[in-house]
Amino acid sequence: MSAGDAPYGLIELAAIAIEGDQIAWVGPASAVPGDFGDWPRDDLGGRLVTPGLIDCHTHLVFGGNRAREFEMRLNGASYEEVARAGGGIVSTVSDTRTASLETLIAQALPRLDALTAEGVTTVEVKSGYGLDRETELNMLRAARALQRVRPVTIKTSFLGAHATPPEYKSREDAYIDEVCIPTLRAAGDEGLVDAVDGFCENIAFDTDQIDRVFRVAAELGLPVKLHAEQLSHLGGTQLATRYNALSADHLEYATEADARAMAASGTVAVILPGAFYTLREVQQPPIEAFRAHHVPMALASDCNPGSSPLTSLLLTMNMGCTLFRMTPEEALAGVTCNAAQALGLPDRGRIAPGLRADLAVWDVETPAELSYRIGFNPLHARILAGRP
Repeated sequence: MSAGDAPYGLIELAAIAIEGDQIAWVGPASAVPGDFGDWPRDDLGGRLVTPGLIDCHTHLVFGGNRAREFEMRLNGASYEEVARAGGGIVSTVSDTRTASLETLIAQALPRLDALTAEGVTTVEVKSGYGLDRETELNMLRAARALQRVRPVTIKTSFLGAHATPPEYKSREDAYIDEVCIPTLRAAGDEGLVDAVDGFCENIAFDTDQIDRVFRVAAELGLPVKLHAEQLSHLGGTQLATRYNALSADHLEYATEADARAMAASGTVAVILPGAFYTLREVQQPPIEAFRAHHVPMALASDCNPGSSPLTSLLLTMNMGCTLFRMTPEEALAGVTCNAAQALGLPDRGRIAPGLRADLAVWDVETPAELSYRIGFNPLHARILAGRP
C-alpha cells in the first residue's frame, strides 16, 4: 500500500510530505530530503498510516428498510422466494419512489457518516431502486449531493438494470429498451454517472439484456461493472470481461475459467462478504483461483437495505478474512489499492508520490489489527486531499 518492500508495504518510522492535495514524498523519517526540512511537521506518535479506505460497492441511497424480510428469511424463506413474492429489491423501489430528493439525502447521510468514521475517504454509490426515469436520476442526484455536504469523494454507478419494476413484470426486454437505456442516456447528459452496472442473475437480467445496456455505456464512453455469479452461474463474468469491466462483483459461483478471463481483462474481483453472511450462503467465491491467476481482489460493504445492511468497512475486512480466509494483507489491499482499481481511480489507494493525499491514521500496533478486531474502531484521524 506504500513504497516499502516489507509486508503491507510498511515503512517503520516513516515520514510523509504532503503538498496541496498530493503526496510529495514518502520514506524513512531519517531520510527526509532537505527540500522538506523547514516544512511544518505533525508528529503522529508512531501511529499506523494507511491510504484512506475505499468502499467500492454500495447502494447507499435508498428509501425505507427491509427488516421484515430479514425476519422472513430467518423463518425459512430464501432470497429468491422473497423476491418472487414481491419483496426484495422491488419492495425498496416503492419506498424510494415516494421519497423526495431531500429525504434520500437525509436518509443516506447517517450511513455515509458511519463509513467515513472508520477512515473511508471514497465511496461508490449506485442507483437501482427507482427503476423509473425520475427516481433513478434522483438517486444519482442525491449521491452527487452527498459529496457537497460531507468531506468525501463519491463515485456514482448507474444500476437501472437492477430488477424489473412491477409495471413491467415479465416484460424485461421492454423495460431495458423503454426505461433503462433512455434513463442511462439522460443520466449521461446530466453528468450524473461515472460507471454503468447491472445485475446479471436468474431473478434479474440475462446476459443478452445486460449486453444491450453495456453497448450503450460503451457508446457514451462510460466504464462498466457487473453483479455477476452471485446466486447462479449465468455467464455474467465472461460478459463483463469482454467489455474490460472495471470489476465483477459477488462471484460466489464464478469458475476458474472466469478467473482466467478476469486476469486477461484486468477486471477486479469485488468480494462482498456482507451479502454472503446476511443471506447465509454456503457457496464461497473462488478465492484460490483469483490468487492463482493474480486477479486483484477488492472488498466492499455492499451496503443495501436487503442483502447487506452493513455500514462498516472494518467489519467487512474481518468477514473477508474469517469467512473466505483472505489474509489481513489481502483485506487491506482490498479496501485500498484494489478498491481504487475497481473504481478506475489510479490517483489513490496507495501512499506514493504524486498520488492524492487521502490517508487514515490508526491507533494500532500492526496492520493486521484492522482485520482482527470485531466491532472496534481504532481510527485516530482521517485526511482527505491533504486536509484533516
